[in-house]
Order: sequence, then C-alpha cells, then structure tokens
Amino acid sequence: MIRRIGEVPKRGQKYTLRTGAYVILPIGRRFLMTVHMGEKVDVQLPGGGIDPGESPLQALYREVREEIGWSIAQPLRLGAFRRFVFMPEYDLWAEKLCHVYVARPTRQLHPPIEPDHETVILDADDAIAALGNDGDRMFLEAYVASRP
Repeated sequence: MIRRIGEVPKRGQKYTLRTGAYVILPIGRRFLMTVHMGEKVDVQLPGGGIDPGESPLQALYREVREEIGWSIAQPLRLGAFRRFVFMPEYDLWAEKLCHVYVARPTRQLHPPIEPDHETVILDADDAIAALGNDGDRMFLEAYVASRP
C-alpha cells in the first residue's frame, strides 16, 4: 500500500493517474531545489511526470536537467506517496503517484530550461520549511533525520 498524503479524493471526482519521479539532491547539509514561479512561488524537489515509454529513472534524469540544469549520479529509490490534486496547468484532476529518490548531484550543465523554474540551494531547515507539498516534506525530513 502506498501512503496517501494530503487531501482525501473528492467523492464522484474522476482522477487521471500521473506517475512521476522526484529527487532529493544533497550538497553537504544543503539541498538543490527547484522553484516554480507560477501564480504562486512553489519550492519543490526536482522531478516531474514520467512520459509514455520512459522509465522512472529516465524521467528523473530528464526532469532534473530540465528543471535545474544539473546532472546526477547514483539515484536510489526511497519510496513513494500518492496525492490527489487539481493540476491547473493541465486542467486535470490527478492522482499523482510520486516516486522519490536520493541522488548525488554531479555538476551544473546549464541554467534551467523548464519555463518559470529557478534553481536554489537551501539548508535543511529552510528546504523543509519551504517545500510546497507534504509528501516531499515527509521524505526530506526523514532523509535529514537519517544523516549523522
């Protein structure tokens, strides 16, 4: 059973499954994050939707390059969570199945190419406080707590 985080699904609402891959990227005690500058500023773990024909890892590498412009190495899957949300950019009610990884950022290749995304490096406390969804926050808190 994959844990549901956030809102309970609305009775009678049809949801489309959207699977994604997201990553915790530690640099010492700080973390690479992406900031989506849409209608509101939203700090997120880098990552996103898995396209048809892509594996979760292929999507993870692609999304990290698009959203923050970095290459990564040695991804390790930590787990997954589900959340039920409305995605206004797609005009879609989605059941998001979010696979969460940790990986080593290796180098910055270029600035973000995803529109309205910026890369930030935050210390653990600021990253946890800034994250826009409870599932990302849950995984980052557990990761930080597991480090000496």
